[in-house]
Amino acid sequence: MAASKRKSSDNKTTDGKRVVYSEFGNYENSAALERGTPEVPQNQQTLKVEASRKGRGGKTVTVISGFQEKPETLANLAKQLKAQCGTGGTVKDNEIEIQGEHKQKLLEILKKLGYKAKISGG
Repeated sequence: MAASKRKSSDNKTTDGKRVVYSEFGNYENSAALERGTPEVPQNQQTLKVEASRKGRGGKTVTVISGFQEKPETLANLAKQLKAQCGTGGTVKDNEIEIQGEHKQKLLEILKKLGYKAKISGG
């Protein structure tokens, strides 16, 4: 019974690697196997805004965490927040990092956009 699920050893991917076993048949359709991120409405997300210096050579950044958004939506939001603060920043590990200490300003902006946000840390 297990032998019927095995694929032929002749199967090769586009990069030349051999596929030994594929449960779903079509190895090329990796988009179908990706786990989707559900977009939760903004008013149901609780965000934490905190200033941090750890691992940044003494530079202060404001970190906004707790997002349940798609990466494209986060990138657009980060761009908007960076423009409002007049500084740089990035999106890492489902968090937005804004250069400098902008806790109060970002808190106000996020609340205007409909998010539940609060300041975390001292």
